Amino acid sequence: MKSIAFAIALAASAETSYQTEVEQWRRQQEQELKADNGWLTVAGLFWLKEGVNTAGSDASSVVVLPRGPAKLGEFDFHQGQIVFRPGVGVAVSVNGKPAAAASKLKPDTEGNPDQVQLDGLTMFVIHRGDRYAIRLKDVASKFRQQFTGLHWFPVKPDYRVTAKFVANDQPKLLAIPNVLGETSQVPSPGHVLFTLNGQSLRLDPVVEEDHLFFIFRDETSGTGTYPPGRFLDAEVAKDGEVLLDFNKAYNPPCAFTPYATCPLPPKENRLLVRIEAGEQFIGSVH
Repeated sequence: MKSIAFAIALAASAETSYQTEVEQWRRQQEQELKADNGWLTVAGLFWLKEGVNTAGSDASSVVVLPRGPAKLGEFDFHQGQIVFRPGVGVAVSVNGKPAAAASKLKPDTEGNPDQVQLDGLTMFVIHRGDRYAIRLKDVASKFRQQFTGLHWFPVKPDYRVTAKFVANDQPKLLAIPNVLGETSQVPSPGHVLFTLNGQSLRLDPVVEEDHLFFIFRDETSGTGTYPPGRFLDAEVAKDGEVLLDFNKAYNPPCAFTPYATCPLPPKENRLLVRIEAGEQFIGSVH
């Protein structure tokens, strides 16, 4: 009897420890979202046209700022190269240093992008498909000011499952659409097979930095969770297995700002099952 009681107590302790770990992870997600450089600060997206693109608080600017000088400067875009030129007498910085007469800007697709900064505003170049844009971050963004917190399903250990990883014999490109209407062909290392709610399921990941990245939607999408779908991270396969914890499924940046360029679930990752775990969606789509 003592051994049974000990086993029950051990299981209860493990479950409590797991719930604490997930709740701590969720708090970290919210802290990163609310941070000075978090997604809630993304306040604008301005597609560049060939030639001079003006920037400033003047409404006629191509890059319209919520405050600051009427004429901050200009972004000169020519054949994929972007040069920032500050306006006369404007105390603006590039990467924390006073801006020179002309500063060539590196986009986000080449590593950490160069940043143009002034009074809590940050501008940098993003490259999507054949187009380039200036993304604006504002520490006083209305999205940040109006944010009331993330919403989650209760932690349910049954939604943490061990999946079988099946590596691709030949390189496979996964067609990943995005909210801009573009589609990228992204290498996928394989797929995972698992059982959830009595159903046999499959998901295809891509590799992001040092982990597997899943973009998926399920039958809760649009009825409790973010309509386009959600994200899930997992460690790379070990001994042919991948741990999927749907209690840590989270919303893409597009759930918080209309100025993100989020990927959407590929056709392989549209699950015909309700996954009532992870982040919920309370609100309206931008």
